[in-house]
Amino acid sequence: MTDLPTFHTKRLVLRPRAMADLNACLAMDRDTEVTRFVAGPWDDPARHAAFVRERIAADFGRGLGYWSVFDRHEPHRFLGWVLLIPRDGSGPDIEIGWRFIRQAWGRGFATEATLPVVAYAFVALGLERIVADIAVGNAGSMKVARKIGMRAAVHEAGPDVLFVMTRADYARPGRGRG
Repeated sequence: MTDLPTFHTKRLVLRPRAMADLNACLAMDRDTEVTRFVAGPWDDPARHAAFVRERIAADFGRGLGYWSVFDRHEPHRFLGWVLLIPRDGSGPDIEIGWRFIRQAWGRGFATEATLPVVAYAFVALGLERIVADIAVGNAGSMKVARKIGMRAAVHEAGPDVLFVMTRADYARPGRGRG
């Protein structure tokens, strides 16, 4: 696992995801509404646990990985995660993604948590662009993508819409960054 920074926002703490977060991640994924738009081994407890353990331990490259998101005022309250990893595991595109417990939905946490990761991607890592694959029916995630400044670029054959943000998009004056 690479060294990732910790981020603090007004309401949240994002820290590199660790094995200590395993049970919270598994519990979140067992909520069928949370994983409704995401393919995965959610119905097979052993495969599910192995999948999440593998993701926690993986080295995605310099400065890339997952951040666990916690309530700043209740530091042990797991809310979800944000990722910045190679798309489809191999790149070359770098994907930003997020998943939150249902109790955190509709409160702006996903937007608040992704903004420092977006800044990190462009400023600290110097990436030229980031992408997000979002299932067509996932209106909540599409809303987050738009709020952080991404735009729908391609409607691919399949169940996803590709959202994109370039470094130029990020630097554009007046772009809503929080």
